[in-house]
Amino acid sequence: MARKRSAILTDGELRLMEVVWRLGRGTVGEVLEALPEPRPSYSTVLTMLRILERKGYLAHDGSARAYVYRPLVAREDAARHAVGHLVQSFFAGSPVALALSLVESDKPSDEELQRLRVLIDRYEDTP
Repeated sequence: MARKRSAILTDGELRLMEVVWRLGRGTVGEVLEALPEPRPSYSTVLTMLRILERKGYLAHDGSARAYVYRPLVAREDAARHAVGHLVQSFFAGSPVALALSLVESDKPSDEELQRLRVLIDRYEDTP
């Protein structure tokens, strides 16, 4: 049984997961080939795929000559988990504090401001 997922993926792990999500499944060689340059070594990719498997992000099918890795976690679920970790770690569990920080640090476009207004209006109209 896979152990519980770690809170977040490292940059290197995310890079590999992006490839596996895009491919849907793949051997070490296929994942390596799909990575952009500069590529890590075969053994590095193998080690990282094994780590991702232990973390619960991947599983492998060993019925073929080479292991074929497939994602156990959808990209959206991994992103949601990482954002939740960020909110807990830096914003005292408040998603609104994160949103305010993002809006304050980077001026939203007119379209984004309109979307925010619609959300605010929706919440103000909700009892």
